Amino acid sequence: MEELNVLFSGYLESQNLELIDLICRSEGKRRVLTVLVDKPQGGITLQECAGLCRQLKNLLEEKNIIDVDYVLEVSSPGLDRPLKRQRDFLRSLNKEVVFFLNDLVNGKCQWQGVIIQVDETTVFIQAPGESLEIPLIKINKAQLVL
Repeated sequence: MEELNVLFSGYLESQNLELIDLICRSEGKRRVLTVLVDKPQGGITLQECAGLCRQLKNLLEEKNIIDVDYVLEVSSPGLDRPLKRQRDFLRSLNKEVVFFLNDLVNGKCQWQGVIIQVDETTVFIQAPGESLEIPLIKINKAQLVL
């Protein structure tokens, strides 16, 4: 999976696009790869996703990385896109986000609050009644509250 992540990230960056997430699941004997892609400023079209699907499939076949039957899907992350990296959180400054953590912060594994600052290692939020520092390494999943 890491090899695919590196391959797709490099190619997409060369096209001025971002790899938001790579999801791999099995359906019977086939593997389904879902690639969530967006533009740095947001807003990728259906036609762009279709073109990228063909390009990434060609890249996969050229590199011969996957040795099982697979289906490749390329799509936009949508409004509920996962927030994972520092730049995702920077893009969400002053917005309300729900955090699901893999370790406790102030005694809880889930927090919701407005992002007030982000640095290289930490997201600072204003939660109801308190300010918190959430280390990026402790974030399992985060997404905007719609």
